[in-house]
Amino acid sequence: MVSKRRLPTSEDRGSLTEDASKARKQPLSKKTKKSHVHNEVEENDSVFVKLLKTSGITLKTRESQNQLAVDQIVFQKKLFQTLRKHPSYPKIVEEFVSGLESYIEDQDSFRNCLLSCERLQDEEASMGTSYCKSLIKLLLGIDLLQPAIIKILFEKLPEFLFKNVNSDGLNMPRLIINQLKWLDRVVDSKDLTTKIMQLISIAPVYLQHDFVTSLPEILGDSQHADVGKELSDLLTENTLLTVPILDVLSSLRLEPKLLTKVRKLVMGKLSSVTLDDLPMIIKFILHSITATDALEVISELRENLDLQHCILPSWLQASQSKLKNKGQTSSSGNQENSGQDCVILLFDVIKSAVRYEKIISEAWIKAIENTTSVSEHKQILDLAMLFIIYSTNTQTKKYIERVLRNKIRSGCFEEQLLQSTFYVHYVVLKDICPSVLSLAQSLLHSLDQSIILFGSLIYKYAFIFFDTYCQQEVIGALVTHICSGNEAEVDTALDVLLELVLLNPSAMRLNAVFVKGILDYLDNMSPQQIRKLFYILSTLAFSKQHEASSHIQDDMHLVIRKQLSSTMFKYKLIGIIGAVTMAGIIAADRSRSSSLTPGRGDLSSEQCTQVTSLLQLVHSCSEQSPQASALYYDEFANLIQGRKLAPKVLEWAGQTIFNDFQDAFVVDICVVPEGDYPFPVKALYGLEDYDSCDGIAINLLPLLFSQDFVKDGGRLTSQESDQKLVSPLCLAPYFRLLRLCVDRQHNGNLEEIDGLLDCPIFLTDLEPGERLESMSVKERSFICSLIFLTLNWFREVVNAFCRQTLPEMKVKVLTRLKHIVELQQLLEKHLAVTPDYVPPLANFDLETSEVTPHTSAAVSAKIRIQGNLGGRKRKADGSKISSPDPLSKEDNSECDPAPSDRSPLEKEFRGKEEKTSVSLQNYHAFFRELDLEVFSILHCGLVAKFILDTEMHTEATEVVQLQPPELLFLLEDLAQKLENMLTPSVTRRFPFLKSKGNRNIGFSHLHQRSASEIAHSVVQLLSPMCNHLENIHNYFQCLTAKNHGVVDGPGIKGQEYHIMSSCYQRLLQILHGLFAWNGFFQPENTNLLYSALEVLTNRLKPGEPDQALEELLSQSFHYLQNFHLSIPSFQCALYLIRLLMVILEKSTAPTQNKGKIASLARQFLCRVWPSGEKEKSGIPNDQLEALLSIYLEHTDGVLKAIEEIAGVGVPELINSPKEASSSTFPTLTRHTFVIFFRVMMAELEKTVKGLQAGTAADSERIHEEKLLYWNMAVRDFSILINLIKVFDSRPVLHVCLKYGRLFVEAFLKQCMPLLDFSFRKHREDVLSLLETFQLNTRLLHHLCGHSKIHQDTKLTRHVPLLKKTLELLVCRVKAMLILNNCREAFWLGNLKNRDLQGEEIISQNSQESAADESEDDASSQVSKSKGTEDSGEDEASDGAKKQESDESDDD
Repeated sequence: MVSKRRLPTSEDRGSLTEDASKARKQPLSKKTKKSHVHNEVEENDSVFVKLLKTSGITLKTRESQNQLAVDQIVFQKKLFQTLRKHPSYPKIVEEFVSGLESYIEDQDSFRNCLLSCERLQDEEASMGTSYCKSLIKLLLGIDLLQPAIIKILFEKLPEFLFKNVNSDGLNMPRLIINQLKWLDRVVDSKDLTTKIMQLISIAPVYLQHDFVTSLPEILGDSQHADVGKELSDLLTENTLLTVPILDVLSSLRLEPKLLTKVRKLVMGKLSSVTLDDLPMIIKFILHSITATDALEVISELRENLDLQHCILPSWLQASQSKLKNKGQTSSSGNQENSGQDCVILLFDVIKSAVRYEKIISEAWIKAIENTTSVSEHKQILDLAMLFIIYSTNTQTKKYIERVLRNKIRSGCFEEQLLQSTFYVHYVVLKDICPSVLSLAQSLLHSLDQSIILFGSLIYKYAFIFFDTYCQQEVIGALVTHICSGNEAEVDTALDVLLELVLLNPSAMRLNAVFVKGILDYLDNMSPQQIRKLFYILSTLAFSKQHEASSHIQDDMHLVIRKQLSSTMFKYKLIGIIGAVTMAGIIAADRSRSSSLTPGRGDLSSEQCTQVTSLLQLVHSCSEQSPQASALYYDEFANLIQGRKLAPKVLEWAGQTIFNDFQDAFVVDICVVPEGDYPFPVKALYGLEDYDSCDGIAINLLPLLFSQDFVKDGGRLTSQESDQKLVSPLCLAPYFRLLRLCVDRQHNGNLEEIDGLLDCPIFLTDLEPGERLESMSVKERSFICSLIFLTLNWFREVVNAFCRQTLPEMKVKVLTRLKHIVELQQLLEKHLAVTPDYVPPLANFDLETSEVTPHTSAAVSAKIRIQGNLGGRKRKADGSKISSPDPLSKEDNSECDPAPSDRSPLEKEFRGKEEKTSVSLQNYHAFFRELDLEVFSILHCGLVAKFILDTEMHTEATEVVQLQPPELLFLLEDLAQKLENMLTPSVTRRFPFLKSKGNRNIGFSHLHQRSASEIAHSVVQLLSPMCNHLENIHNYFQCLTAKNHGVVDGPGIKGQEYHIMSSCYQRLLQILHGLFAWNGFFQPENTNLLYSALEVLTNRLKPGEPDQALEELLSQSFHYLQNFHLSIPSFQCALYLIRLLMVILEKSTAPTQNKGKIASLARQFLCRVWPSGEKEKSGIPNDQLEALLSIYLEHTDGVLKAIEEIAGVGVPELINSPKEASSSTFPTLTRHTFVIFFRVMMAELEKTVKGLQAGTAADSERIHEEKLLYWNMAVRDFSILINLIKVFDSRPVLHVCLKYGRLFVEAFLKQCMPLLDFSFRKHREDVLSLLETFQLNTRLLHHLCGHSKIHQDTKLTRHVPLLKKTLELLVCRVKAMLILNNCREAFWLGNLKNRDLQGEEIISQNSQESAADESEDDASSQVSKSKGTEDSGEDEASDGAKKQESDESDDD
């Protein structure tokens, strides 16, 4: 008994359920056997009882089971034979049935007949039959009795319909219906169906449910159709039976039409059903899908299924009730659990369908891919479904990834949607956590920044919404990304970790051991990544003082001390960055925030000591290395600039830094340094006249000389030996640290150090003069280093004082800016004669391979002329060796025939022409970085110097204003910053072997800010930049009017013209970089976009607030378009076009302005541009190609535009002198022809490929329009392809082979189906089209022969594919003829191999019979035989084929 009463375990539940059911069926049988054996047997002389007893069943009374003495089959056989062979048959059957009817009048007897019988046999005989059927079930198995017994059952059933359940727990209606299930044979199934449906119509609801669900187990297959129709009718009448009816319909074999009808009926009810009914409804809909209607059904289901409104109300209600009644949460908890159970059940149904039915999963993905809906609830389901299908079907993973990427790029899937998806469906997504993380990992491998961001958001919300185990998996995946070595993955994963630390520090602290493991992989991380990692670890370690964080602190201290003690700069860098970052977290100002250490307003003395000792450790470990010291100063400065430090730490740092800087670098101006210096020491670049000796100066030249002197093994003077030697390399970094410390302590007031703004520097005469040629290499290098250090000092001075508001300070800052520009010009002259010079470092957070980038600096002046004057210029004018594109190198060889491998000779050139040709762009890494605040100087007007006479003072006052050279200097730096931060990484391709950090050298401070902050800063500068843009526009307008529109008029070649033109280009480049930023598509940056557009709009219509986005875009487009009249160079023109395009992309109705862009591009192509100084054309090839592509992509009639260029411009070029150009298109010259040809061929192929193939169901007008379009396309193709007879250079032939094949392929796929059903009605047009195309393909065949004769591998690699395509054309035209009953008109022959000029190519097979020539002649008769209806058209197509077949024979 004890074992029966114990609580059920998971193993016992199944057996207990069986025991309970058996006990219900036979509750008193054993008791009655023991106590009432003499009263059990039914004593009756009726035929019914006797026949049963004879056949093997003994009836019992009361609650005892009827006893079966023989096997069930034997009993049925005996009873059947007894009845069948009885003398009074068939009357005996009626008597037997009436006896049964009278016997079951007693309710107990009726119940016994419905319950299973008890078997009385030996154990061995009964082993195979453990369960016996009821008496009624056994009798229903006899065909003679079945109809009558069914009739009796249905007559008895209504007695129990509205009665309560019996005391013994039996439900009589269900028990009666159970007798009809799984009968071996139904004698009259139609009658049985009628009776059951009548019964369902009158039964109460709870029984209706049971009766309906029993139908598949009762009815035969023949009745499925009738029952399906009746159930579908019942479905419209009684919505309460929706679920059981759909469950039954899913189990019946029904006609597709009926299923479709029912499916449409329930589809309309989806929005009104309860959450409990949804799983069954969705199961039926998915079950009824076929391959032909899968996409349609899934699309409709997606439109009607609104899970968000079904799920959220119940969950929100439950959560609200929890908040109201914290003590009584049982009902709300049950409600929430039931809702979650229904959701889980619903998605289990969907998972099962998409896992086992490929058509459903593919249709669902296709429906999501095709949708353009922006409704959030539908997109939430879409995203959840993509996750689910990704987890259930491995074959569709790539497809899902592609769809998801496209949705992200198009802006359909954004962060808010992803957050809502996790919020609504987190219960479901938690179960597929591994697949969700796998998808996020795949997205992080992308090159597109928006896709990488979306993948990182998946990690973020998975951590926020999932349980502890899933959180651990998320951290593990992120750590794997960080240790992968891929720069983009490392940056993204660190950003996610950093955000999670700030959002949920307690959960992150549980996983800190995983994050700590990244410390073993620091070698492959960039300085910026190391900063992030140590910030994360420091936040976890010091945010709360408890034992769990102590192990992180210990490990960090160990790593930092180990790295600081290293002699290798690579590892010392890690230690310095880690120590400073950790010190910043400990010393953070807690007076305004209690997020770190609550209860403490300021640092404790212990913490303050910890910070100062850590920083002193860094200082002592780095003081022997100037590079390490400078890095420490920069990192400390970044710390002070980025985060608020506690006042104690700032005070300590301020005193130490101020005194050390003054001792190291500042001297009295009256004490001129004495020593054996190679140059006379002078105090230069002072902004004040010092009459006394109280002035100060920067001791630069002596420090630099001392450093070089000691490096070369020289002896120190007594004065130098008494001082601690400080490297001049630390001058700029130390000053940056000093001014930021003073700035923080005095809230931006720099009075304490303002003397450093105007103080002079101990230098020497830097103007090269005549002695430049006579100086030694070491002296030249010394002067160059001196200039670099002076420049970097001035750059930091400008960084420091650019925000001062006093007019006197502003004038001094502008003067320093002017000094920078002058020094840069001097530096270019010195560098031109010092080719192998490597400057002193200015940026110190470098990796080992980047410490001495010789290759970027030690380049001779001549190489700089060719490769470094501009980023794109290098590619356009590159040599055959360096050009990555074989096509472009061929083009360039035509443009610049000079050989490129001249490096040994270039070092010997020292001509005046080359002295000023060095570009400082190559030395960008060796200049100190300008802060974004410096660009506030742009607010100064671009005004020439003038003399102001006042009434009070007759003396002339010179007003210092921002001049064009200084403006250009600022704009170039700003353009570089925007390109580095706002330009997507996909569009910034870098060489494979180039170190990953090279592009970020010189942008360390910039990377401390987010892209949004930088965009916001640039938007603040839009107004002054528009002022400068308009002033430059007016300058060129006046110059053009002065020269009467002459391109090469006076002033065009002047220095001022060149500077103004460069300023124009940089301004347009900056505007393009800003508006092309993909961050504007994010919702949080929408207001920023509005602000930027309002600035442009107000230049046209000031004072009109609250305009719609479309109006702002239109006005901004119009404003920028007005500048096209003053564009001075082709580069500016391209930037203006691209700027207008990015404005256009943000508009929802771009059609009108799209035509304006095409018109503007055509104007620029038809304009004469001034030529460059040292090149035949001022237009780089890649820029010309870009502008021509823009024109053809935006014009309404691509084919007409191509025909105009190829049919008008090119003939003009052919008839012009050698160096001349086309009169209609002056940009089209013999040097640029290949660019035009390539773009026109590519756009032609792209256009025809995008034309949809017609169908026979289309109207006649559509057929005619498409046929006319193809006629124009083939005509353009013919014009272009025939140009190779005149321009037969290798690049042109390569383009012809490549795009010729693609055009023929497009003709096969898009045009031939059109010709199939247009042939009969438009025979003449089709013949003309095929005849023209035949001539073109013949010329392609000649081109194949030409390529083989010249054995040009670049050309011959295209020949096999082209010949295969031409063979397919032969077969396809033959198929068209057969389709139109013209097979007899098709004939085939061999074409001779000829070259481009039509001359026969002599080969081994040239001795063939003259049939070749006759065939060739026959093919030329196509046009003559067009008059005949059948043969003419066949011959034409035939000729096209014939010519193709020859190529195949040649292969």
